[in-house]
Amino acid sequence: MSSRRLARMAQAIRESVSSAILSELKDPRVQDVTVVGVDVAGDLRSALVRVTVRGDAKSQSLTLHGLRSARGFLQSRIGDRLKTRYTPVLEFALDDEARQHLEAAQLLKEIEQERILAVETSEESMDSD
Repeated sequence: MSSRRLARMAQAIRESVSSAILSELKDPRVQDVTVVGVDVAGDLRSALVRVTVRGDAKSQSLTLHGLRSARGFLQSRIGDRLKTRYTPVLEFALDDEARQHLEAAQLLKEIEQERILAVETSEESMDSD
């Protein structure tokens, strides 16, 4: 299957799942979820939905459990939108990329602060000489 068609299918699945989670899903466990992307298998029978969840590890685990419980409902929404022979079976996974970016930015900020402090200290020691 062409990569262009797979990309269109992934985008359509992402939009369907996002809108269903936002407006139709009533599960109280599923909160603060952002669908980051979808990876579709070449035969269109399965799709990995990558999500980010705000909160601690417990809330992330609870949200993933809620999403897995709502899999059938979300697959029915995809089936209504996509007119394909098979509706992809959804799997959900946390996408830690955003968290990793935030941690890297925090580390860079700390390094910059240490560098500024070191420069100020060296300037003060040169002034006192």
